[in-house]
Amino acid sequence: METRHEVRVGDARELSVEAVDLVVTSPPYPMIEMWDDCFAAQDPRIETALEDGDGDRAFALMHDLLEAVWANLADAVRPGGIVCINVGDATRNFETFQQYPNAAEITRRMREQGFQPLPDIVWRKPSNSSADFMGSGMLPTNAYPTLEHEHLLIFRNGDTREFPPHDDDRYESAYFWRERNEWFTDTWEIRGTRQSLDADARDRSGAFPFEIPYRLVSMFSVYGDTVLDPFWGTGTTSLAALVAGRNSVGYERDADLVEAFADAAADAPALSQEVIEERLAAQRAFAADADLKYETDNYEFGVKTAMERRIQLYAVESVDREGDRWTAQYRPV
Repeated sequence: METRHEVRVGDARELSVEAVDLVVTSPPYPMIEMWDDCFAAQDPRIETALEDGDGDRAFALMHDLLEAVWANLADAVRPGGIVCINVGDATRNFETFQQYPNAAEITRRMREQGFQPLPDIVWRKPSNSSADFMGSGMLPTNAYPTLEHEHLLIFRNGDTREFPPHDDDRYESAYFWRERNEWFTDTWEIRGTRQSLDADARDRSGAFPFEIPYRLVSMFSVYGDTVLDPFWGTGTTSLAALVAGRNSVGYERDADLVEAFADAAADAPALSQEVIEERLAAQRAFAADADLKYETDNYEFGVKTAMERRIQLYAVESVDREGDRWTAQYRPV
């Protein structure tokens, strides 16, 4: 098996790609201060609104910029394709403290573009803090919950995707019953990041943990599919697609961030082996303690359902680079 991964340095508002099977992306979050300069550089009216303390106008203008990307996805994503958008709400204090509902605003605008919302996922990292509040501490009523979760918004482009009967790629790409029960819950706790990024790259890109796009790619695509990330950053989505045996295309305005992906791609063989070993070990442990009806075709353990029998995991064997393109070769494990 072979996959290809391309990064296009440019603005995703000018996105030109077709027949994408899945989008997994984490855009800049409107009304989060670290992204103010990024938004203002693209629309000076945003800087004026922020200086004037007009949070509502800044919020709307920032989402106008994002919507220019969402508008391109209707043509880029094949019928039945899935779009997953990772975003957090924001809190900001202008004349008064309030929350800006980024998840709700993106959902509204994606619906206007013709996408169908599916049940979404809320995720958070475990916190060691004992001070999960904002505001006036122990005195009612001006304390507020700490905003520690983010949203994985999930949309479909039209009707459910069709596959040929008994499609090999689809059945080999199946996940384990145990994984399904964990992955398809509507709340996730993500432990660890698996990211080999330096601090500067993480801060500049707002990179999300590898486990998030890896799960989403595994849940909503099959081997050989193409995954698009219009807000590529340091390429966490492309890395997840590479490890999962899918192709990828990314758009990134900051050419310097593309170089940060080179080391991650070089480490992909080791990372893919680690991910696969963890998945297989977890299934072996589950199978040892369960009365399972079915045997797998490719592994010496049982599975819960007939749909799992043909699962085949592939490890990255090598990754070659040519400019802003990478080609990966695989071997079955």
